[in-house]
Amino acid sequence: MKLGVIGSGAMGSGIGQVAAMAGWEVYLYDSNPEARSRALSQISESINKLVSKQKLTPELGVAAFGRIYACEQMQTMADADMVIEAIVEQVAAKKSVFEALEQVVSPTCIIATNTSSLSVTALASALQHPERFIGIHFFNPPVLMKLVEVIPAIQTDATLPMRIQKIIESWGKTALIAKDTPGFIVNKVARPFYSEAIRIYEEGLASPQEIDFIMMQHGFKMGPFALMDFIGHDVNYFVTESVWKAFYYDSKYKPSLAQLKLVEAGYLGRKKGRGFYDYSQELVSVSAVEDSLSKSVFMRIISMLVNEAVDTVYLGICTEEAVDLAVKLGVNYPKGLLEWGHELGMQQVVNTLDELYHFYHEERYRVCAGLRNLAKL
Repeated sequence: MKLGVIGSGAMGSGIGQVAAMAGWEVYLYDSNPEARSRALSQISESINKLVSKQKLTPELGVAAFGRIYACEQMQTMADADMVIEAIVEQVAAKKSVFEALEQVVSPTCIIATNTSSLSVTALASALQHPERFIGIHFFNPPVLMKLVEVIPAIQTDATLPMRIQKIIESWGKTALIAKDTPGFIVNKVARPFYSEAIRIYEEGLASPQEIDFIMMQHGFKMGPFALMDFIGHDVNYFVTESVWKAFYYDSKYKPSLAQLKLVEAGYLGRKKGRGFYDYSQELVSVSAVEDSLSKSVFMRIISMLVNEAVDTVYLGICTEEAVDLAVKLGVNYPKGLLEWGHELGMQQVVNTLDELYHFYHEERYRVCAGLRNLAKL
């Protein structure tokens, strides 16, 4: 089988490597020769790391790298079975690529986008045959992250999502099918982990260090502020803003001024040496937090997360099993959010949110209908 990948950045090269290690021939297209060269170097380095950790034999590593070809012309993908686009998150740029690609590939070639936040249905509209178009959202880094979201557009052929799910699972990944809504599963459900943490910080109730400490005490591998610094504030803020706008400016997805100011200052996190934390200085960690503060911060953030997860299932975006698996595999949460909600007691989650709503009188704290239903059971 032959896969075309358009865009040789971290996502494109990672997707190409995953497919090559599963036995597919991969044609990696990028108009920039330096980007192509850099991608091959990064793939080689990644494969060598897997070999050194004994996760891949030297023979299989050599074979996988030998199945990857860097190309300077899109025409090379003429006989591809599937092409995945992984370029910049801009609708116009992506549509332009799809219009050109459709003139090159066969009528049976599957065309996919790796978008993390744009409407798959809107992108499909650029094609003359949108029924063969679908979203296949890998997480960064694709080689290590197990989760892939499969997102059919309204126009997508009804049989295609299951076909893609089988292909992605044959590549060693867990593929979950989601409805084409802003943020899909993970980027929708995970928003409160960042936004409610920033809200608590903006109100002066706790510092980033304290909030990170509290959430890590409850099993999260990274606190929200350290994680935003790791992801990059340009990326994290863009996704938050994109989801907020796509949901008609729903206040529960509203971006924060504190994060916007970091973006405007160029303090984008670890990659720039400064974000919520200053990485040029020795980082001072917190070793203890008052019990009342710890409980308050944790319950605010986890209640918002559980509410969002329940709402995602209630709206038919994905199944209960999918939403819990998605957060464990896509953002490394220690437990599924529905599982966590049942553990805490759904009524307690409802009470926490109702108290916040009555105190602030803000729509962001409204309890979704699905959660109220679960609390009655």
